[in-house]
Amino acid sequence: MFEAFYECVRTPFSREMPTAELYPSGIQEETLGRLRYTAEHQLFAVLSGDCGTGKTTMLRKFKDSLDENRFIFLYMTDSKLTPRHFYNGLLAQLGQEGAFYRGDARRKLHQEIELIRGLRKLLIVVVVDEAHLLDKEMLEELRFLLNFKMDAISPLALILAGQSELWSRLEMRSFTAIRQRIDIRCRLSTLDRAETGGFITRQMQYAGIQKDIFTDAAINEIFTFSAGAPRLINKLCTNCLIYGATMKHRLIDDHMVRLVIEGEMS
Repeated sequence: MFEAFYECVRTPFSREMPTAELYPSGIQEETLGRLRYTAEHQLFAVLSGDCGTGKTTMLRKFKDSLDENRFIFLYMTDSKLTPRHFYNGLLAQLGQEGAFYRGDARRKLHQEIELIRGLRKLLIVVVVDEAHLLDKEMLEELRFLLNFKMDAISPLALILAGQSELWSRLEMRSFTAIRQRIDIRCRLSTLDRAETGGFITRQMQYAGIQKDIFTDAAINEIFTFSAGAPRLINKLCTNCLIYGATMKHRLIDDHMVRLVIEGEMS
């Protein structure tokens, strides 16, 4: 509804925004580099961050950055994931039938990986999202996935992504064995004030708006409320644009932002 009033050619602050158009904050660019290094060298990485910091968006950008002629990207997300469903889920994404027993499914996956690496010369990247919800059995099973040819080579790149408590769990003594296997650690943080302004400007430019709609004072209020979390910035800015269009205001100032926070975000 606000797109017509503000003469947007595309909708800003939406999930549909192409990853190439996303605001390139310093921490996101560093994280992308670490993930790409993980893929290139077939390592084990953990990506963590607080709720709303853009982990899944980061994974989409990472996926889009991979050369499809060199990499196969496999993605799993399931809070109730079991080892058998995990292996069979990966096999299904590779176009193969699963197996009833966990050990059989694991061996079949290792065989398929060996064929892909040997014959097709492709590198496999496995991402497990919402990994902070995985139980101990599933986390322990990942050691067996990485144990390939007597631990002589790494069969794939494995990336666990989850909220900050994922790393807190992995620091427990019971997970020492798997923690010692982790090669790369990535942690997404929130945006600072300058980056929040840049984030909002980039979104409006994507929408085809070249003039400033959000005042500096409005951006200050947005940053204070969101603490720089992209998800909250998107939500608050969208509600501000809806309110502004309804009230026929071409500029969104700090007073309007506070009204939206009190009325829509509390």
